[in-house]
Amino acid sequence: MHPIGPAAVQRRSVLQWLGLAMLPTAARAEAPALMLANVYHPGLPLAGYWVSEKYDGVRGFWDGHTLRTRGGEHVAAPAWFTAGWPAEAMDGELWAGHGAFGQAVSTVRQQTPVDAAWRGMRFMVFDLPAQGGTFDERIPALQQLLARLNIAWVVPVAQFRVASHTDLMNRMKATVRAGGEGLVLHRGASLYRGVRSDDLVKVKPFDDAEARVLAHIAGKGKYAGAMGALLVQTPEGRRFKLGTGFSDAQRRSPPAVGSWVTYRFRDVNPSGLPRFASFMRVREDLPN
Repeated sequence: MHPIGPAAVQRRSVLQWLGLAMLPTAARAEAPALMLANVYHPGLPLAGYWVSEKYDGVRGFWDGHTLRTRGGEHVAAPAWFTAGWPAEAMDGELWAGHGAFGQAVSTVRQQTPVDAAWRGMRFMVFDLPAQGGTFDERIPALQQLLARLNIAWVVPVAQFRVASHTDLMNRMKATVRAGGEGLVLHRGASLYRGVRSDDLVKVKPFDDAEARVLAHIAGKGKYAGAMGALLVQTPEGRRFKLGTGFSDAQRRSPPAVGSWVTYRFRDVNPSGLPRFASFMRVREDLPN
């Protein structure tokens, strides 16, 4: 399969969708080893978990000196934004508010920071990767650190407990009604490990995941002359066609081959492929 359209359109598509992947080599660094979340499934021992809101922004990692994305790209925040930050590593979300994911991505991807945009950003901190100890022990350390820091836009993520699966679902629904994306469960006894496991679990009205774009599949009928579907591949190597959820503009100028996209789905079939997969957005914070 080959990308559709003339060379000029393809170049515009690449420039439009690559975002942070277009950063110069000097701005790149090795991706930090961050904790990654599995999807919630009933039966988890909820008494052992802390719960917090899942903020829909750009994952940010402060290594004690520089601010980077999940993919390792340097974030060109204004000097005042990180002034006085500790030498201790912080893991969190660069967040512009409910319903403002696009604004957060646009702000973070600018290599010449727009001061006014950054005034609306917050760093929602949920962990101290280098602190050591369990998450139960890292929570008070985080709260104490940020209380000493006393910077309005560096905010500790509130953690709470739930009593049951029903309580969790009610909390999730209330969070979504208020404009949130969902919830995150963090096992209190867990150490910070840069892997995907049930130590960290996301709870949302639908599941979502990432896949890399392998090719553009030409459309037919009303999509003739545009992209009909993306051929994508999951991190586990499973390939499938992603053909719904796109606007007409996105079909005319689709995500670049090699870029990562987020898709939502209901569940998986026996082969491990997602059912009813639908495109959500390009992952600007993951490198090609």
